[in-house]
Amino acid sequence: MYIDTHAHLTFPEFKSDLPEVLERAKAAQLTSIVNIALDEEALVSSLQIAAAYPNYIYTAYGLHPHDATTWQEKIADDIKKLAAEKKIVAVGEIGLDYHYNLSPPDQQKQVFRRVLQLAQEVNLPTIIHSRESTKDMLTILHEENQGKLRGVLHCFSGDMELGRQALEMGLMISFTATVTFPKATIVRAAAKEIPLEKIMIETDCPFLSPQGKRGQRNEPSYVVTVAEAIAKEKNLTTEEVAAATSQNARAFFGI
Repeated sequence: MYIDTHAHLTFPEFKSDLPEVLERAKAAQLTSIVNIALDEEALVSSLQIAAAYPNYIYTAYGLHPHDATTWQEKIADDIKKLAAEKKIVAVGEIGLDYHYNLSPPDQQKQVFRRVLQLAQEVNLPTIIHSRESTKDMLTILHEENQGKLRGVLHCFSGDMELGRQALEMGLMISFTATVTFPKATIVRAAAKEIPLEKIMIETDCPFLSPQGKRGQRNEPSYVVTVAEAIAKEKNLTTEEVAAATSQNARAFFGI
C-alpha cells in the first residue's frame, strides 16, 4: 500500500535490528522500499539486503554532493554495469549541497553534470539532493537534459515556486515527514498544491523522524505519517494518497 522511496538501511543506526525494522515496515503495509547506497561498501550491503528481500528492497546508487571530491570514473563504470544487470532502479542520490560545502561547489557541479549525463545514458531516473543550491540545481538540470532526464526532488523542503519550476521540468516531488512539523507551513502549502500524480513519499531514514518521534531514529514504517499529512492537506483519505504515491513510485522506478 505504501512505498518508502528513500531510505538508508545500511547506515549504522540499523545494524542491530534491521530484520525487526523491516517486519514493522511490512506490518505497516509497505510494499517496497528504495534503499540509497552512497558508497561502494553501502552498495555491497544494499545489494545483499535486496537479495534477501527480493521484490521488496530495491537499490539506488550514487554519490552524495558532500563526497564529490571522491568521484572516480569507476563509479560511472559500476553504475553502467549495475544498470545493465538491472540491479539498481535509480542513480542517486546526487546533486548540490551548499549548506556545509564539504566538497567545493565547483566540484559538486561538475560531478552533478557527469552523473546526470550518465543516468540518461543508462536510462535510469535520478534522485536529486539540493540544499541551499536551488538556482544552480535548476540551471544544471535544464542544461544537462538530453530529452531523457527523469528525476525526483528528494526531501522536498521548498515553496510552491520551486515546486512549479520542478513540475515545468517534468520532475517528481518527494515529501518526507517534514510535512508533519508545526513550523513547516511552506512545505505543507506546496504539498497541498502539487498534483498528486507528481508526488512520492519517503522517510530519508534514519533522519527526519515525524513530529511526535523527533529525536528518535526514523524508519520506513513511519512513511505512513507522511501520507497522512499530505492527505489532510489535500482533503483526501490516507488510502487515496498511499495508492497514488505508490503507483507513481512504481512507474518512476520501474518496480
